[in-house]
Amino acid sequence: MSQSLQSRALIVCLALVAGFSVLSARLVHLQWLDRGDAVARAASLSSRTIPIEAPRGIIVDRNEEIMARNFPVTAVVADMQHLADPKVAAWGAAHARVAHGAEWDAATPEDRRRMVNVERMKMLQSSELGGDDIVRMHREHIARILARPLGRREDELLAELSSKTKGEMVLTKDLHEDVADPLEELVQENEIQGLFFKKKLRRWYSNPGLAVHVLGYTDHEGVGQCGIERTMEKYLAGKDGWRKIKASVQGRLLAPNEGELLPPRGGLHVKLTIDLGLQAIVEEELDAALAEYLSEQGTVILLDPKTGEILAMASRPHFDLNVREHVAEASFNYAIQAIYEPGSTLKVVATGAALDMGFATPGTQVFCHHGMLVEGRVRIPDHNPYGYLSLDEVLMKSSNIGTYKFAKQIGQENYMSYLNAYGFAQRTGIEMSGEQRGLVADPTNPTNYSRMAYGYGVSVTPLQVAMAYGAIANGGNLMQPRIIKEVVANNGMVVEKFEPRVVRQVMKERTSLQMRNALTKVVSLKGTASRAEVPGFKSLGKTGTAIKIGPNGRYMDGHYVVSFVGALPADDPAFVCVVVIDDPLTTEVNRYGGTIAAPTFAKIGERAAAYMNLVPTEPIEVEEEVLAVAKKD
Repeated sequence: MSQSLQSRALIVCLALVAGFSVLSARLVHLQWLDRGDAVARAASLSSRTIPIEAPRGIIVDRNEEIMARNFPVTAVVADMQHLADPKVAAWGAAHARVAHGAEWDAATPEDRRRMVNVERMKMLQSSELGGDDIVRMHREHIARILARPLGRREDELLAELSSKTKGEMVLTKDLHEDVADPLEELVQENEIQGLFFKKKLRRWYSNPGLAVHVLGYTDHEGVGQCGIERTMEKYLAGKDGWRKIKASVQGRLLAPNEGELLPPRGGLHVKLTIDLGLQAIVEEELDAALAEYLSEQGTVILLDPKTGEILAMASRPHFDLNVREHVAEASFNYAIQAIYEPGSTLKVVATGAALDMGFATPGTQVFCHHGMLVEGRVRIPDHNPYGYLSLDEVLMKSSNIGTYKFAKQIGQENYMSYLNAYGFAQRTGIEMSGEQRGLVADPTNPTNYSRMAYGYGVSVTPLQVAMAYGAIANGGNLMQPRIIKEVVANNGMVVEKFEPRVVRQVMKERTSLQMRNALTKVVSLKGTASRAEVPGFKSLGKTGTAIKIGPNGRYMDGHYVVSFVGALPADDPAFVCVVVIDDPLTTEVNRYGGTIAAPTFAKIGERAAAYMNLVPTEPIEVEEEVLAVAKKD
């Protein structure tokens, strides 16, 4: 062989060796060095991660009646990328071509899968069918099978599936599981590809018109937006899981129960202090009162004075928690967000302080100037020309002048100390969002101070009033209001318990007893709240009537906020109830706390006492006609 030929042969051999060396190096890199990345890329192309929503904790009342729970719904979603892939679409298209006739009817499930696979390979290898034809046949197959179950027209569904939309397209949502589960089986039976079913939990409220502002609601993502749903979000919300669904090499999605799974962790359950039976009573009577007295706003709060537990709380206006129409207009929680001048219900501050500090006794008398007191620029009117009244009578008759006399006696500094001790002009700390603090005028101004004594110049919330009277009812202690009783795990174990808590002692126990005795006289024929009497029980309470402040900050002539706060039985109250009716426009009765709010309390009190099986403390007067019939029997 010539030298030149040998040289050329050597060059060729070297080139071949170099080429194979490069290929070998690349092969080693792929097999060993780049193996992890390659596997990850392959896995990403052949699997889908489906999130699994964690069940939100349920909310129950004190008797474990369900108030808020989860309702499973399903969304049918089309993966438009899969629908446009002929290799994937060929499964459904092949099924549509062979799933009929005697041979199909007689075939076993294994034989049917073989028939579909054989037809699929024919379609993909056919010179007569293009990829677009296969995709179109698959879409027609989907529309033909699913249009009726989805409640759609076939041509409408086909047009939607044939759109140029990329990514995912929701075909329908919020399907009940009774509809979704058979639909999912139908998709699998007909070899339909590119559709998947997203399971979701929708929040559902068992009594959507009860305790609306207490419960609150969740948004579309399942996050609490107000009420207990918001304040207890960290307990109620669980942690989502996921499932990875694998796909075969032919692009066919495997069964949903195959692949990796991270189970979700459910949220904790919240048990409220609310009693749904009492809540229903309160809501019914509040609605009846608003309708009778032509008002649109108001609230009723019913609580246990010994523990501070809220047994019922209703505010108006409200809305349906499941439908949620007019949320913006009706989401205002009057019980904790409305601030108003309470009028005469605040007279317990001055009179109670005079008793507690020893400046007065229940029988101590003050001169009420026959209806008008003038001290320099200070002018205090009374609704009747009273002369001398005892402290008990000042509360019974609701004398402005008499109350001011006791407030003047204890002094501004002491008055403000007791006002703060009762919890006015400060948030109660209830486990709900949006609670208002209230306002207090400058007490160093003599006119302001005189008005504060009888309920003007101090803006309060209904809950503050309820808690203040709770202190009078329970022996003198201001309690922390509680609306949450326990947080409970799925296995029934109590994770956190919310115990009763005394905020501070407002008055001596003796003073509490004296005030309760005085307030029972208010609920008598001689008092301003004679219409608050509950048959069979000695009740106590106080009326309040205040001119309403308008949006411009000025008083609105002829518009009032009327209220009553009471408790029964008077000797050992089982509950305190505050009723506030905002701007009643009725002309059938005079618009006072004693004529509107007091009778509403009486109706609630009678029903609540029966519901709670309270033992009557007073004889019940029976009509003579009833007695006559009884004697004949």
